[in-house]
Amino acid sequence: MRGYLAIMMALAGGAAMAQDLDALDIGGRLEPFVDHYLIETMQGVSLQMAQPVAREIVLKFDRPWEGRHCGYITIIWDDPAYRLYYRGLGADGGDGTDAEFTCYAESVDGIHFTKPSLGLFEFGGSKDNNIVLAKAAPFSHNFAPFLDTRPGVPADERYKALAGIEKSGLCLFVSPDGFHWRKFREEPVITKGAFDSQNVAFWSEPENGYVCYFRTWVEGGYSGYRTISRTTSPDLLNWTPPEPMTFGDAPMEHLYVNQTSPYFRAPHVYISLAARFMPGRRVVPAEKAASIGATPDSTADCSDTVLMTSRGGLRYDRTFMESFVRPGIGLNHWVTRTNYAANGVVPTGPAEMSFYIERDYGLPTACLQRMTIRTDGFASIHAPFAGGECRTKPLRFAGKRLFVNYGTSSAGGIVVEIQNPDGTPIPGYARTDAIELVGDEIARPVAWKEKADVAELAGKSVRLAFVMKDADLYALRFGE
Repeated sequence: MRGYLAIMMALAGGAAMAQDLDALDIGGRLEPFVDHYLIETMQGVSLQMAQPVAREIVLKFDRPWEGRHCGYITIIWDDPAYRLYYRGLGADGGDGTDAEFTCYAESVDGIHFTKPSLGLFEFGGSKDNNIVLAKAAPFSHNFAPFLDTRPGVPADERYKALAGIEKSGLCLFVSPDGFHWRKFREEPVITKGAFDSQNVAFWSEPENGYVCYFRTWVEGGYSGYRTISRTTSPDLLNWTPPEPMTFGDAPMEHLYVNQTSPYFRAPHVYISLAARFMPGRRVVPAEKAASIGATPDSTADCSDTVLMTSRGGLRYDRTFMESFVRPGIGLNHWVTRTNYAANGVVPTGPAEMSFYIERDYGLPTACLQRMTIRTDGFASIHAPFAGGECRTKPLRFAGKRLFVNYGTSSAGGIVVEIQNPDGTPIPGYARTDAIELVGDEIARPVAWKEKADVAELAGKSVRLAFVMKDADLYALRFGE
């Protein structure tokens, strides 16, 4: 009998050890609920995508060197400045020609933008314009800047950009200030890809290297679905062979721009505000195209913005197949290649984030509109009035307090229980000990009747259980 008990105890200890080894180590980082990464079970609750709020038009593409085909937009938050870059195409000439310019706008709050007179390049006999790159075909076609956050980056190379088409490959540009750009070298740094879109790169802190997401086609050449491939580099010069991204069990769709960037509050999570392109899906009747300033050809397709996420590697998570930003009311929102998001999400208030959507592409009214969601609020664990419960996978954390980003109705609430890996409540942290969370806060500390400090559990394998009613849970973080 003693031998049997010893065997059973050993097996139980081994199972516990296995659970501990499998625990997710989240340390003190913010974890937004944009996917199922932390979630093991949900009963009566579900992951729900946010509904962004349409705000003001922040920029009209109304200068002679800009025009109705402005596009491939990037927003960079270099605190305290918001820097916005976009392609101008104010005259005939087409893609990859000197008719294209890289233009610049700026803001101190991410809401009110101006187009400064930079005096760098001449247009129409004057340098009174906001052009930062000209006479640089084909690179102004899809010039995609980023702020290089790698530790030790030289001051005169803080800003980087990749640009080019299939014929040229992607070339590297550098700048000390985001205004004065120079090609780092004549030869391209990435050569295998279609590149017929906005090709974005950034320094990835968790992957300890640079990553680049760019346009390829599923069947090669320019056939099949428009899709996204990825390559990585330690130095922006030497890149791994490109590999196509995967999407789990999600069906293939045409993805025009990928707009992938690290979330500024949780850089281990990449947010992709990709453009879903629907070729041949006509909403605007050809005979009505002229009424909105369009040609019949420019109304033959439609598109919207979808939300994808990644935690590095070759997988996009498509938890949500629905549109993140629908085209909206008005035939002008249903023309081809419109409703594309700018690359980047930026903070514009203590509880608000903004991203930007290109509207009316190819029309005289072409412009950029600001969209907002709450901080961390791309998605949430949502509980209806009937209530429900979510339990995490085993995890380990660092810190003394648990903070949650949440919102409830006046009748709703959230109760948090900390459990052992086997699901049993840890004494003092049971749901019967928990102080109910009611309200709406970005970082509310969780407390129990006799405890608020969770330092005694730091480094141990635990689970979190959220008992919820008419509430949303957007993110969690352990900290001091």
